[in-house]
Amino acid sequence: MLLVLGRRVSLSFVKRVIPQYPVLLSNPILQDLRTIKFRVIHSSTVFASATRQNTDTMPERRPFVRLPTDVYPVNYGLCLKPDLIDFTFEGKLEAIVKVNLATNQIVMNCADIDIITASFVPEGGEEINATGFNYQNEDEKVTLSFPSALQKGSGTLKIDFVGELNDKMKGFYRSKYATPAGEIRYAAVTQFEATDARRAFPCWDEPAIKATFDISLIVPKDRVALSNMNVIDRKPHPEDDSLLEVKFATTPIMSTYLVAFVIGEYDFVEGQSSDGVTVRVYTPTGKAEQGKFALEVAVKTLPFYNDYFNVPYPLPKIDLIAIADFAAGAMENWGLVTYRETALLIDPKNSCSSSRQWVALVVGHELAHQWFGNLVTMEWWTHLWLNEGFASWIEYLCVDHCFPDYDIWTQFVSADYTRALDLDALDNSHPIEVNVGHPSEVDEIFDAISYSKGASVIRMLHNYIGDKDFRKGMHSYLLKFQHRNAATEDLWDCLEQASGKPIALVMSSWTKQMGFPIIVVDQEQQGDDRILKISQKKFCASGPHNGEDCPNWMVPISICTGEDPGCTKLKVLLDSPETTITINNISPDQWVKINPGTVGFYRIQYSSAMLEGLLPGIRDLTLLPVDRLGLQNDLFSLSRAGMISTVEVLKLMEAFVNEPNYTVWSDLSCNLGVLSSLLSHTDFHEEIQEFIRDLFTPIGLKLGWECKQGEGHLDALLRGLVLGKLGKAGHKPTLEEARRRFKDHVEGKQILSADLRSPVYLTVLKHGDSATLDTMLKLHKQADMQEEKNRIERVLGAISAPDLIQKVLTFALSEDVRPQDTVSVIGGVAGSSKHGRKAAWKFVKDNWEELHNRYQGGFLISRLIKLSVDGFAIDKMAAEVKSFFESHQAPAAERTVQQCCENILLNAAWLKRDADDIHQYLLKRKAPGLNNPAPPPPFFQRGPPCIIAASAPPFSVHRWTESEHTQSRLNFSKRKNTNDDDVNKQAKNLTKR
Repeated sequence: MLLVLGRRVSLSFVKRVIPQYPVLLSNPILQDLRTIKFRVIHSSTVFASATRQNTDTMPERRPFVRLPTDVYPVNYGLCLKPDLIDFTFEGKLEAIVKVNLATNQIVMNCADIDIITASFVPEGGEEINATGFNYQNEDEKVTLSFPSALQKGSGTLKIDFVGELNDKMKGFYRSKYATPAGEIRYAAVTQFEATDARRAFPCWDEPAIKATFDISLIVPKDRVALSNMNVIDRKPHPEDDSLLEVKFATTPIMSTYLVAFVIGEYDFVEGQSSDGVTVRVYTPTGKAEQGKFALEVAVKTLPFYNDYFNVPYPLPKIDLIAIADFAAGAMENWGLVTYRETALLIDPKNSCSSSRQWVALVVGHELAHQWFGNLVTMEWWTHLWLNEGFASWIEYLCVDHCFPDYDIWTQFVSADYTRALDLDALDNSHPIEVNVGHPSEVDEIFDAISYSKGASVIRMLHNYIGDKDFRKGMHSYLLKFQHRNAATEDLWDCLEQASGKPIALVMSSWTKQMGFPIIVVDQEQQGDDRILKISQKKFCASGPHNGEDCPNWMVPISICTGEDPGCTKLKVLLDSPETTITINNISPDQWVKINPGTVGFYRIQYSSAMLEGLLPGIRDLTLLPVDRLGLQNDLFSLSRAGMISTVEVLKLMEAFVNEPNYTVWSDLSCNLGVLSSLLSHTDFHEEIQEFIRDLFTPIGLKLGWECKQGEGHLDALLRGLVLGKLGKAGHKPTLEEARRRFKDHVEGKQILSADLRSPVYLTVLKHGDSATLDTMLKLHKQADMQEEKNRIERVLGAISAPDLIQKVLTFALSEDVRPQDTVSVIGGVAGSSKHGRKAAWKFVKDNWEELHNRYQGGFLISRLIKLSVDGFAIDKMAAEVKSFFESHQAPAAERTVQQCCENILLNAAWLKRDADDIHQYLLKRKAPGLNNPAPPPPFFQRGPPCIIAASAPPFSVHRWTESEHTQSRLNFSKRKNTNDDDVNKQAKNLTKR
């Protein structure tokens, strides 16, 4: 999962850890084969490789050749002995291999490991010692040379080796933790996806080269030792009675990236699923109670997947374990799933509702991989999306089953669907299926396209096929390819046979080409019939694609009407650039909605008349929450692309003042956050804060600060969201109450509920001073739960004073912040204010060597880059970012850099285009008195079904002409050397469209 740079262990290191004798460890047991596998979870990240615009400035891809097939493994007998003091390990591999073609070389993957001895023993023959080890560090390979040809047949490859327990959160690495008494100790843990098993032992580290594993670990006798399978033997080590040798059962046949082992100090809680699988959740010592919620979820989830796939879970046990230092969210190692602490542990008294939901989703995601990814594995990393997209979809299905009150599918649209649309609209996006070669390219595809777009198109496919045929096809796929590897086309074949629909033809348009369409809709009433004119174009973040080579998609289109908004009236497959659809027996006063449920992966642009007809559905809530959200999000995206005025979207947002749904508010909040960040580059930033205060005040007053009887999960999420938004925007009553509650919390008079801590912390920091920051850092130091530490870390950047911002940035790299969480602290500073953005970017540049070395070019470096620079809106910053990364290369983040530069230019174009109109609109809202907000628009009270802002014309959609789009694109490409003052001046002097 992380980018790795091959390096050899130094000779001095080898001499220090290798004793005089060549055989390091006792022989592990070798047995026959079966099947097993593993997985890594997503984090909120994006990164990828060079495409189109900036490829001429990025390094060329290195040539890459997969491992030869003349020798392949059947079984790995692996024994490892980690040293938790010196951070080294000794290893012994005895692998049963098959020689397909006579050869005097064996080529394997190997990185950061020194081989001491190697030999080959043909079945029934004499041992042949290797005469040389040729390391190809850039390709992370080693070639073992033998004095004579190894003949066709079976044999045993023996290798003694040493390595380092690194601190890079990949391969076999060390993880720092504190005992209940406060003593600092280290665990030895693994993270192998995508290509880091080779850092723990020499192997054939490709997903299609599967084998069984017999694993033994030699560990201190007071430590817990875990691996994929159950323990079958535990005995004292013959050379040191302080050590134990722990042997595990033979795994099923599995890919190397799914192997795992953990050595450390842990407590656990245990349960059993209804189908007889033993489930354990391992927690830090003394915190077993915090594993109970995850255990509850896992025990419910395994039977759900057993039933859904109609294929039983194939292992006798599954362990879920919290790892202190962990780069990803979680990893689906078969039978031993590893997690960040915050993705697994729930304190009944101190964990907030959003944390419970997150744990449920992550557990659902990882356990889905036990079938989809582990039992059946992608043939090569090109098909990674098949693993991650599917798990990212079905985790929601699972949570909806376990916790129906979460309204989780509406949250999917805000969390995954719209996130994927935003990224995929960029010129520097990439197709779902990406040809991957060299290991350095694999990290680039662990992004929102593989995860969130993958999940979104599978959701669309599920809707197109229907649940019954979808499950039938999935069952067929898992049975046919169990313990084997598969490609995307294999899944399409099974689903096509189950449904009788042209799945491969439809889905190839979504997986093999980049982007998605915008569906343009107009209507005409003819008697009792409604004629819809529907067309598709590629949607781009800078406007619709108008070139001659515009791609087309096979688009499943669903349609509903105002008569029954929850029922689909008509389904069609749009397989051409445009079509006409007739809806029979519909009265002229009924609205028509495309894409009910916001399932189809596309944006929609309605005619003005159709949009006017839909707007009452927002006011009277007859439109479903997911469709109210989708309508708003589409229009916001169209405004950023210059297809409508941002002012029209602000008018639409005012229609949501009485909105009751958490997820709709969450999406509104996110989009207003984007707009607020954009307008921080102007001198009227306070006006958008006033708009936010006006919009969120009614729902804030309705909710209040205290939980009411009968409220549930979503009410708690909504209260935290609204109070945080009001507090950050400077709503005085909220600020005063937050300060009062914070003071009582710090003094121990009244401890804040977990759901109120984030909004209160954010509010007091945003409007706080050095004393506030010092108090918050003290709370961070005192916190015993990682969730609380992370909660504080994410909001520290809200502090406003420049010297305090610098203090927070320095804190980010301190020992008080876990390595994986540094990114969140810096990102919080960058997202807080204009000054914070500049300071964070400078801090990243000044500390680039340390940061890059810490994350070794992996996905966390991509996330750091995105969080640090994505919010700029000045042309020259795009050039500065591009220039910096040309001289400070981060191969795994090449596409992220390009996407960030593109976003900066898009922000600058948006600001120049709409800033003056936005300013004028926000000023008019203050009428009749400039110091008082205008009364609510008539739309909220009575009158015709249209949005009317004070002193503003009725809502309408401005469609840019082709010449306007052409001019916009010309301006977009010509912008150079604009500084903040220039932008402010231009924004004030722009004329209205």
